[in-house]
Amino acid sequence: MRRHSALSRRIGTAMKIETLNSVDSTNEYIKRYIQDREDVAVFADVQTGGKGTKGRSFLSDMGGVYCSILTFYTDMVSSNSFLIMAHAAVAVCRTAEEYGVAPEIKWPNDVRAAERKLAGILIENGLKGDHVDYSVVGIGMNVSNDLSSLNGIAVGMKELLSSVPSVAEVRAKLLGNYLRPSTFGEYLSYIRFLGKEIDVAEGEFCYCAIARGILPDGRLEVERDGKQITLSSAEITLRTEQDR
Repeated sequence: MRRHSALSRRIGTAMKIETLNSVDSTNEYIKRYIQDREDVAVFADVQTGGKGTKGRSFLSDMGGVYCSILTFYTDMVSSNSFLIMAHAAVAVCRTAEEYGVAPEIKWPNDVRAAERKLAGILIENGLKGDHVDYSVVGIGMNVSNDLSSLNGIAVGMKELLSSVPSVAEVRAKLLGNYLRPSTFGEYLSYIRFLGKEIDVAEGEFCYCAIARGILPDGRLEVERDGKQITLSSAEITLRTEQDR
């Protein structure tokens, strides 16, 4: 489909790769390459100021995969920009599956395994008119890093596998999977909560709803009290049997 072409047009071409011992944020560091109009991937052993969504910090100690990928586009209309997020999430899921981990995507961009967060994604797009000029895709993936301070909300590969892969190996697989084309249907294949009850928080307003679908522009369709609602942004939590 044409709308996916911008995500796959550079497959098979060379990409500059830079690896750092430590950096405040790979997303911030990689922006120095924007003026060069060059596709680049930056990896760091440690981030001292890793960023998550909504201004949150992202724990980035030794043993995790922390990277940012800068890509330039010529035919990506801004209305299709969610496909960049979807593509990054698919790359993480593919990588997890290669090691026997069963991933799922928590809308819109967290990748989870064993009901805990395995990876986070932060996208920063540069726009030119009604098109995306470039994207900075930041990915943090837990491998063997210490997550004990997160009180069980996150999980790493070392907790899920009997043999833990090296960070270098996971980096290579993740980048390889990112450089392969994807479809929105593949993103949807990792969504496990459709048709189930969820708790929705829109600011201070919270309610229970049934998740019904995700549109190609990233909006979530839910049903509340028999009425269909379309959400552009919200915090969602899957309800368990104890919650019902």
